[in-house]
Amino acid sequence: MATDIPMTPQLEQIDGEIQDNFRALANGFQKLDKIKDPNRQSKQLEELTGKMRECKRLIKEFDREIKEEENKNSPEVNKQLNERKQSLIKELNSYVALRKTYMSSLGNKRVELFDMGAGASDPTAEDNIQMASTMNNQELIDAGKKQMDETDQAIQRSKQVVEQTMEVGAQTAGTLKGQTDQMGRIVNDLDTIQFSIKKASQLVKEIGRQVATDKCIMLFLLLIVCGVIAVIIVKIVNPNNKDIRDIPGLAPPAPTSRRLLYLPVSGLE
Repeated sequence: MATDIPMTPQLEQIDGEIQDNFRALANGFQKLDKIKDPNRQSKQLEELTGKMRECKRLIKEFDREIKEEENKNSPEVNKQLNERKQSLIKELNSYVALRKTYMSSLGNKRVELFDMGAGASDPTAEDNIQMASTMNNQELIDAGKKQMDETDQAIQRSKQVVEQTMEVGAQTAGTLKGQTDQMGRIVNDLDTIQFSIKKASQLVKEIGRQVATDKCIMLFLLLIVCGVIAVIIVKIVNPNNKDIRDIPGLAPPAPTSRRLLYLPVSGLE
């Protein structure tokens, strides 16, 4: 059934597939009225159930596409699309109710509701499973034993999963403990390194101060030596300079005046 609602090509394709499934459901229920064999009726209902599942999936895709295109469409278009979705859900619900009526008439009470977000119901008939109403006592006993065996196997698998989980948990706890101890050792090492760095900084400062003191002393001695050398040079160049005192041990020798001794010669006069 064509609609006047503006749709994207994807929405139009999904809507068309839903309509095809609805037509198949309508034809299937019409054929169901003509089938008298309960087993054939049950098989036909299972086929129709598959069509209903497909319709449910397509309606979900239709709803997802509406939400993805919601920001691109106008409020009026979004309203029309949502109304279209509700009409599809309503039509699907009518087939679900019709299926429920037929299954009740067949004595099968295994009808479960499914929620489409708007009060819809979901047919969940299991494919390839013989209905209990058509089984004899031996088949029911065999099916019960098979189900018990499957349950025991599932319990055994669950126990194995629990044991594996506990083992992994113990290994994880051991690993975490080892990592915690390692972190503690790393913190202690960092404290030791920090203390060593602090002591080294103090030692460097003391060495710097000592070096500065030694440099001052050496500079002072150098100045003294330079001064002494300068005085020596000046005294050598100008020994008669009285402004510069003689350096002990370096004073020039005192001049000696020679005197002639005059001895009177008595008797020569």
